[in-house]
Amino acid sequence: MPQSPWSHSRSAGVADDIDFEIKGQELQFVEIELDPGESAVAEAGALVWKDAAVGMTTVFGDGSGAQGGGFMGALLGAGKRLVTGESLFTTVFTHNGSGKARVAFAAPVPGAIVPLKLDSVGGTLICQKDAFLCAAKGVSMGIAFQRRIMTGLFGGEGFIMQKLDGDGWVFVQFGGMVVERELAAGEELHVDTGCVAAFTPSVEFDLVGAGGVRSAIFGGEGLFFARLRGPGKVWIQSLPFSRLAGRMMAAASSHGGQNRGEGSVLGGLGDLIGGNR
Repeated sequence: MPQSPWSHSRSAGVADDIDFEIKGQELQFVEIELDPGESAVAEAGALVWKDAAVGMTTVFGDGSGAQGGGFMGALLGAGKRLVTGESLFTTVFTHNGSGKARVAFAAPVPGAIVPLKLDSVGGTLICQKDAFLCAAKGVSMGIAFQRRIMTGLFGGEGFIMQKLDGDGWVFVQFGGMVVERELAAGEELHVDTGCVAAFTPSVEFDLVGAGGVRSAIFGGEGLFFARLRGPGKVWIQSLPFSRLAGRMMAAASSHGGQNRGEGSVLGGLGDLIGGNR
């Protein structure tokens, strides 16, 4: 498989290690190469294409088996996915033939797909609720509760975030460009509450005031910033989908989505004359 800045080839002696390459810029997809018997698990509806030798099975929950066998284990896993905003079901793609086979998954919004080897970040990643795209089979998806009431109310992520556990590759999707920062012990980073994409469990996540009353009311940044305190790694996204959706709704709401320009110095009368109403 050709190399790119976001690609990985199998390491010698590593048993459950998938090969992959991320293609595209703003509208990305990840292409995973499977050996016979290997599987990848993906969010429902994420498939772009697959080779004919790759079989597809829809399962209840995350398909990892981490919650134990039987119906109750699957029900628990599915329930955790439901409260984090994901589908009750995931799809398992398994290479049932010989040689190499490929399957590709795409992010649903403009942004970046970030590959992470969970054992390289301590085995656990805390991320925004809709971040999971796909993973090597065996990665489990759970819940991370925000225990601070104010952070849950105003932190931009709510009281429930997504927790990904395991030691394999996982692919998460974030909005816009993504920056990875390594925070030293005690080092703090203040981030817009919607731009916190993911962090390792050792990072402390709470809130700090955005400034004085004037800044809070007229600064456009809200009342609080997210305060991330190290040690640990954090991932920051430049364009949360909620911000993009809010701008689109604001642009379309006043004229039902029919405005052909950016406005007029004559206000509503100019819009009427210009055919925007």
